[in-house]
Amino acid sequence: MFNANQNKFVDNEILNDLQEQKLELKKERYKLQTEKLENNRWIRENARDELIVEKIIEAINNLKPLQIPEVLPIIHNSKGYSLCFGDEHFGVDFEIHGLYNEILNAYSPEIFEKRMWDLFNQVIEIINKEQITKLNVFSMGDFSDGILRCDQLMKLRYGVIEGTIKYADFICNWLNELTKYVNVEYQMVAGNHSELRMLGQPKGTFKNENTALFVHEIIATRLSNNPNFNMIKNPTGLIFANICNYNILGIHGEVKSMDNAIKDFSRTYNTTIDFLLAGHLHHSKSETVGINSEVINIPSIIGVDDYSMSLNKTSNSGATLMIFEEGKGKVQEYNIKLN
Repeated sequence: MFNANQNKFVDNEILNDLQEQKLELKKERYKLQTEKLENNRWIRENARDELIVEKIIEAINNLKPLQIPEVLPIIHNSKGYSLCFGDEHFGVDFEIHGLYNEILNAYSPEIFEKRMWDLFNQVIEIINKEQITKLNVFSMGDFSDGILRCDQLMKLRYGVIEGTIKYADFICNWLNELTKYVNVEYQMVAGNHSELRMLGQPKGTFKNENTALFVHEIIATRLSNNPNFNMIKNPTGLIFANICNYNILGIHGEVKSMDNAIKDFSRTYNTTIDFLLAGHLHHSKSETVGINSEVINIPSIIGVDDYSMSLNKTSNSGATLMIFEEGKGKVQEYNIKLN
């Protein structure tokens, strides 16, 4: 009854004042809610960062120390050598079957290790055959499968942090063993799968939030006392080396055209790029783009996966070891196939 007859009992000016007071009260209430949400978000993000750091420190402290090898001499000549591998997608576990239910490709952390030691043995054979004393080792990115999509959770053996630490521990031991036979100059590039896509954001939003940074720091720290190991980090985050007076640039490979990319990178950095190397496509491919100049795609350690099958594109698991010579460019290429 009051509401129906309020115009008779209360002055309009008083009503307007009451309405304004109600609006002010609502605004204050919303301010408090927003402030609480921001505080909770800040607490949540800081707690997550602290947890990641704690997990990494705990995992590193549990790693076994490496046995440092004796110093190996470097014999300089007119040739340079580069071993390229990548797209390991460590942590994923699957089987791909063919028309007759045969296994086209199987992958797991154990198979990853088996393939890497197979790669190691084949590389040692090449080192002995070519009498290599210094080897550039380029890791082309996507060392882990990451969590880019929810359906990946069904195939992952480990969480992102645990998988990163396990991979870093393995690759440290692998590189340390390699330095018993040859001097290693190591570079790595981050991949799209190791990118942390937080808060549901699309790729590229957090370019510097990449678990490859963890791996880089762990390798650099654990092999810092190894006299036969040198780790290089280019400020661009890319791989860059001059081998036999040829500029070699390594990227993960998310470009539409390698042919255009080598020209674009040359203009961007005002430096002639003679050879552009990339992973990402999971198969080997090479194209001459000029005199002693090529664009080269590196095969993957993982080999065929569900995504490859969906595109009807398959290739062997493998890696590439290239030989360069002054005045001749790339003179030989070992296409290493892995079972």
